[in-house]
Amino acid sequence: MSAVTHDAGHTAGHDSPIGPPDPSKHSPDFDVAHHFDTADQQFDAGRMGIWLFLVTEILFFGGLFCAFFIFRSWYLESFVEAHHHLDKVMGAINTMVLIFSSLTMALAVRSAQVNDKKKTVAFLAVTLLCAAAFLVVKYFEYTHKIHEGLLPGKWFAGHGFHTAHPGMFFSVYFMMTGIHGLHVVIGIGLILWILIRANRGEFSQRYYAPVEGVGLYWHLVDLVWIYLFPLLYLVG
Repeated sequence: MSAVTHDAGHTAGHDSPIGPPDPSKHSPDFDVAHHFDTADQQFDAGRMGIWLFLVTEILFFGGLFCAFFIFRSWYLESFVEAHHHLDKVMGAINTMVLIFSSLTMALAVRSAQVNDKKKTVAFLAVTLLCAAAFLVVKYFEYTHKIHEGLLPGKWFAGHGFHTAHPGMFFSVYFMMTGIHGLHVVIGIGLILWILIRANRGEFSQRYYAPVEGVGLYWHLVDLVWIYLFPLLYLVG
């Protein structure tokens, strides 16, 4: 079953309700799945699915933040002392990189909505480069911590600390930033996926749902880091 809607973001059928498809349009013919009645319903269901997934991610990271505050209350002096061993400059650079990438992602979504293929591809490419830059900075930060003997476990040296259990802070630090870094890697894969599709001309003002969905995911990844940076690097 094919359906047409006046809403640009919801349309999943032909270019117009009557007449042949417009050859100037490059997005493929998206049919409504058999378990949906209309393209509007399919679009709204997809968007709801994205938001439900993001809610589970928020709950997941919310649990991690709760763990941070619990351990911080137990080992307050150790957390305050240990956080001074983090590189605030690198953390600030990564924060600015992700904030900028959130802007370029928003511009990519907007460009897809107005059927501007060139800008969509360009903004997605910049977002992809920012994500890669974040991981590069994090790599150098991690290697420096490992070289200083701050990796938790049997590798933890703990030299120069005046409080007990300094390794607790770094256990929380590596766990939270590592999980966030994994989400960045997943985000890179998703951005690359929609970048390839955008370059093929698969998105337009008639169909841009994947770009919007990946954009929402990326904004969440950025938002999590905006909370991580002050808690780990500035407050400790």
